[in-house]
Amino acid sequence: MFLIRELTVNDYDALVALWKEAGLPYRPNGRDQRERIAREVAGPCSIFLVAEIERHIVGAVLGTHDGRKGWINRLAVSPRYRRQGIAAALVAAVEGRLSGMGIEIVACLIEDWNNDSRTVFEHLGYRYYPDVRYYTRRKDDEV
Repeated sequence: MFLIRELTVNDYDALVALWKEAGLPYRPNGRDQRERIAREVAGPCSIFLVAEIERHIVGAVLGTHDGRKGWINRLAVSPRYRRQGIAAALVAAVEGRLSGMGIEIVACLIEDWNNDSRTVFEHLGYRYYPDVRYYTRRKDDEV
């Protein structure tokens, strides 16, 4: 059985190891810097959670909101622990907290190559909108 709890800055190294194990991109010179994660953990718009088994982080999700829409970011589960309901539980925990804030829309952005995440979110009832185009302006590629 697993436990879901809030991520702390002390979990940073384990979080990065999980991202790498799960095959997610890691930007140590940009948005994934320890200092940035620490700032976001302390901020009012972040719901950063981890799933643990025997004090070992096996899953994580970074949830955020802008006051009207919630976002599921960086959902990761160790390949050794997939298909045990961990991803679904992490997403449900973020959704529950967002709902408690009165936020009724939850969205996620999934890159085309990430078929595992697409399958998870489709299974969880998220709808794909092919007519939406995502645009971004970045200071540099590491952000």
